[in-house]
Amino acid sequence: MTPTRPRPGCPTARPISTKPPVDPPTAASSSTSSVRHDHPPGSIYRPARASSAEALGLPFVPPYMSGRSAEDFTGGANFAVGGATALSPDFFWENGVPAFRADTVHLDMEMAWFRDLLGLLCPGGVADCMDMMSKSLFLVGEIGGNDYNLPLFYGVPFEKIHTFTPSIIAKISSTIAELVELGAKTLLVPGNLPIGCIPAYLTTYMSDKMEDYEPETGCIRWMNEFSQYHNKLIVDELENLRKLHPGVVIIYADYYGAAMEIFSSPEQFGIEDPLMACCGGGGPYGVSATAGCGHGDYKVCDDPQEYASWDGFHPTEATYKGIANGLLRGSYTQPPISTTSSCPQTTELASSLEYKVLYDM
Repeated sequence: MTPTRPRPGCPTARPISTKPPVDPPTAASSSTSSVRHDHPPGSIYRPARASSAEALGLPFVPPYMSGRSAEDFTGGANFAVGGATALSPDFFWENGVPAFRADTVHLDMEMAWFRDLLGLLCPGGVADCMDMMSKSLFLVGEIGGNDYNLPLFYGVPFEKIHTFTPSIIAKISSTIAELVELGAKTLLVPGNLPIGCIPAYLTTYMSDKMEDYEPETGCIRWMNEFSQYHNKLIVDELENLRKLHPGVVIIYADYYGAAMEIFSSPEQFGIEDPLMACCGGGGPYGVSATAGCGHGDYKVCDDPQEYASWDGFHPTEATYKGIANGLLRGSYTQPPISTTSSCPQTTELASSLEYKVLYDM
């Protein structure tokens, strides 16, 4: 059974990979929503895609691994896995990074799963899925964060890590091209978040040099510049893909810009400490080597909505809602969502959302 037929222009099925912006090096769980029941209200880790779906009145897409039949995926599918990468472990082993496990999930594996799903939804062949593909929204990302996390935490020279980026972008590009070949007509491709604002990195790369930090935010300057470098390559590559596929809408989602609104003016989002982890150990950023969220002598803040980081790695739901708001209002998507969609939920929401909605949703 194929996804229910949507109103023209309205996204309902979203069968491609999404990942959390940052995963700790040891992450092995699914990157769909997770919660510890002893945590305070609002502590659920829900990525921007969940907040966007909620705002648009769309169902949350189920994890691919949880489905058994076509009926399980009538609203789309989520192929995200915690710690997943764009590139295979072989790439990192060949480049002197042995920390990646052989069973690390990567984009080629996720695309294989997606093709398996098409076989389930359209047993008569891929051609039978073309109508569904053309009316679905594909969220391709955020991808690349985990390709950098392990090398950064294991002390791989930054100059070496910098050379990985073109390969990561090439893999994202080839995945988009493959989806277009299969019939995708609307794709949303996020860039990376400002990793210099992540408490775990602020702790690991703590410096006594003032010039290493952005004066406006307190984030690590060179790490944010690296995120911007990654994102520039994505933007350039998406422009190339648009020229190759003029009948396809490829939207860039500027996670970096939307997130920096929060780090630059946290009070506008009700956030009191944007660089401190809500759940974690001690230290100036709530991250320590002896305690982390869920292990050791860790502590949990009273109100996660007042923090930008949940566990030192992942943003809080308040942060993700702020990012989703920035995307849906159109100012942090290229081209703006409001000019590329004929879906009433999207256009109406884009014109009416205010920051106060973040606390009422």
